[in-house]
Amino acid sequence: MSRGQFDNLLSIVGPSITKMITNYRESIGPAERLSICLRFLATGDSYRTIAFSYRVGFSTVVGIVKEVCEAIWSCLVGEFMPFPEMEEWKAIAEDFQKLWNFPNCVGAIDGKHVTIQAPANSGSQFHNYKGSFSIVLLAVVDARYRFRMIDVGAYGKSSGGDEAFPLQKNMMRPFPGHNLSPEQRVFNYRLSRARRMVECAFGILASQWQLYRRVLGVSPEVAEVVVKATCILHNFIRWHSADEEDLSSTALCTEPSAGMQGITQVGSNNASREALAVREKFATYFSSSAGEVSWQHVAVS
Repeated sequence: MSRGQFDNLLSIVGPSITKMITNYRESIGPAERLSICLRFLATGDSYRTIAFSYRVGFSTVVGIVKEVCEAIWSCLVGEFMPFPEMEEWKAIAEDFQKLWNFPNCVGAIDGKHVTIQAPANSGSQFHNYKGSFSIVLLAVVDARYRFRMIDVGAYGKSSGGDEAFPLQKNMMRPFPGHNLSPEQRVFNYRLSRARRMVECAFGILASQWQLYRRVLGVSPEVAEVVVKATCILHNFIRWHSADEEDLSSTALCTEPSAGMQGITQVGSNNASREALAVREKFATYFSSSAGEVSWQHVAVS
């Protein structure tokens, strides 16, 4: 985040995080409060480390991180993650067609387990199928790596993987197996190019906000507001960054992250006839003269 972006962010959230000065204490200013919160998000440093660096109390840092994250989300969500209207859905679909050669697509969906420390007295609610404790981040991403919708906070055990994203009429999955026809391989390749948007968005998120490199040492409630804050800040930065249009680079798509684990696994791929028929129509179209792209056969050969 550049200094200009920080100042812009401060002008938006500053009024919501300003505390009154009283006769009993001198409050921490909004710029320092925002700086403390961003330090926590960007580095993943512990509360104690940040408290020492800023010469404030441990409990002060704990309160600031939660309060400022809540303010960031509430102040930015209306502008940087509004629910798209009809015309915007059409614009998203046009971007997927123009940039990634996949028609009638309004988003790439995936989810991540965000690893947290074991909550007290939580039993197995947050214990996921990979053996760690987590909350789930589910996201729909547009063709420019921006989060359009997110859902945060589901218990880790509620997303076992196999049936997370079944094939449906409005949700495509690749053809399973290895002995695929040329049409099926082309479809899988074209689908993977579109789906890569959500993988890259998660990679960029983990690269920008180093707290995802480790287990979050906070309660599930704080973890939820922290994750929401990083997602909306991701959009804020992309909307205000000259790098936004560098869409061809995929260096961050597989960014390793100890604090994020995938929820998608290859399942049985059982689906309705209608869903299977939609996928077949896409496969046929992608191998037709009207729908093919020049490099696809080289890519799958």
